[in-house]
Amino acid sequence: MFVSEGVLKWAINFYPPLFFQRIRVVRFDKGFRGVEVKIIKSIFNKNFNGSIFGGTIFAAADPFYPLLFHQVLINKGYKLKTWSQSLSIHFLKPANTNLHFKISIGDADLVDCEQALNAIGKYRKTFPIEIYDKNEILCASVSCMVYLRNLNYAEAEDQKLII
Repeated sequence: MFVSEGVLKWAINFYPPLFFQRIRVVRFDKGFRGVEVKIIKSIFNKNFNGSIFGGTIFAAADPFYPLLFHQVLINKGYKLKTWSQSLSIHFLKPANTNLHFKISIGDADLVDCEQALNAIGKYRKTFPIEIYDKNEILCASVSCMVYLRNLNYAEAEDQKLII
């Protein structure tokens, strides 16, 4: 289901798994081509060292690339499933302050994605996410492999068999 950037921002910010870890969407770019996310350090996500728990950082990186691709492509008429197939994270510095990151989908990535969805019915690619503290120090580097499946592709293949 396609929704506006503002409605999805509101829904995500109150989604319990993100809400209680203090993960907030600052804004979605127009057309869902990007998102800015903030992780607020609080008692709910501090570890015993006083820095932000690594699981919170991982949870913040997990949903956003699949979400962006989903929203962009359903607006173009695709029926699909999207998810993060795998993530790897490297913690570089302790997250002693609030964190933030911004990600976006480039035109070339979107063209590649649509070509793959139309040709083979699925798309898989790894995207980087760099997470910074309030002093712009890189605290974590994430690689997110996105997987998309075009649900209309199987229907098109079935129709070819009938003809």
